[in-house]
Amino acid sequence: MRWIVDGMNVIGARPDGWWRDRAGAQRRLAGELAAWAARDGEEVAVVFDGRPHPVAAGGIEVAFAARRGPGAADDAIVARVAADPRPAELRVVTSDRDLARRLAPRGAEVVGPSALRERMAP
Repeated sequence: MRWIVDGMNVIGARPDGWWRDRAGAQRRLAGELAAWAARDGEEVAVVFDGRPHPVAAGGIEVAFAARRGPGAADDAIVARVAADPRPAELRVVTSDRDLARRLAPRGAEVVGPSALRERMAP
């Protein structure tokens, strides 16, 4: 399985004050994903909304949506899945029902943020 993570959706699923430091929350999630990927040998890409900034997370792909505005990361995720030659091997992490609906005909499995957090736990 390869993973595509709806970054802001996963961050937003945990009301821990992330909105006070959005960039810091993005770096924390990317770091957690990188540690998990290294530990378990997972292939992970995380897609964020918002202004791009440096996010050091060796071993995973960190991407920012090419455009700004509502649904930008969702559109980027749908495009990635649509372009993938083996979409049945993808797991997309999101709790966004509209995004899940858009992915259903493309063959990727959708799992929620809590399922990801459980897998990432040591």
